[in-house]
Amino acid sequence: MPPAAARRSRSLAAALEPVVGQVYFSPECHEAYARLGFAGSPGQLGAVALPDGPAYFTSRGSLLGQVQPAVIAAAFGVFKPAVVQAGVQHGWSLTDAPTIFAARRAGAVAQLERVLGPAGDDVGRTATLLERAVDPLGVEGRPLYAGLESWWDDPSDPWTRLFHLGDMLRECRGDAHVAAWSSAALDAVEIGLLNDVYMGLPLKSYVRTRGWSDEELEAGEARLVQRGWLADGALTAAGRDAREAIEDATDRGMARAVAALGDDLDAVLDVLRPWGEKIRATGAYVGGPVDLWPNRDD
Repeated sequence: MPPAAARRSRSLAAALEPVVGQVYFSPECHEAYARLGFAGSPGQLGAVALPDGPAYFTSRGSLLGQVQPAVIAAAFGVFKPAVVQAGVQHGWSLTDAPTIFAARRAGAVAQLERVLGPAGDDVGRTATLLERAVDPLGVEGRPLYAGLESWWDDPSDPWTRLFHLGDMLRECRGDAHVAAWSSAALDAVEIGLLNDVYMGLPLKSYVRTRGWSDEELEAGEARLVQRGWLADGALTAAGRDAREAIEDATDRGMARAVAALGDDLDAVLDVLRPWGEKIRATGAYVGGPVDLWPNRDD
């Protein structure tokens, strides 16, 4: 994919991330999940309230509806399936998909309103542009995106519209990423290890948040070394090319959305980026992989 096109795709994802990803750190969400019977936030990282594991898996899994835990684990891709399935099994004993989906969306919107204030004209305009970006996307091969599309109820509230549409774009890119790395004959442990070093982190660091054991990580590293993609805890030239090809394929999966925005992408970024900065500054988002992408267009 041409570098300029890749930068546009990644810039949109990076700008959306704190505005949408804050749902997983929203105190309003944590409190709503606790009322359903989940544990509250287990603690803080700086000023950010971290999520309860089962509440995270069940709330995000609710995008797919009332499905079996293994289906949710398959869609998430990068987590250890047994960890996801146990969390969702517990979650479905406490609540159902419509209830926790509503709590999730309402909690995300409540945090946006608390941090960024009542919706102004810029919220409505940006939501309209995000709807344009979503319009050409299909559900084929995009399970989490498809789930969010099925929950779309054409809400009148501007913040709710913006969050839901942004969530669709975020999960669409995630679906495209899972398709890209699985098509490269990688498993979840292997892509997690590659992601660590691709982002400039120590090997076997961020991937640990996905539930894998030391033994599983060591075996995954050995497979990547044998494949010629890792050596001495770093990407080889072949490994870097392969990992960048996966990100390029992910970018191609979002090409229709970016093309639909056209020159208005800059207007979207001009609004989302200051919002993201404020969200981070107030402890509403902890940061994530998109913050560490190589060659981001900032």
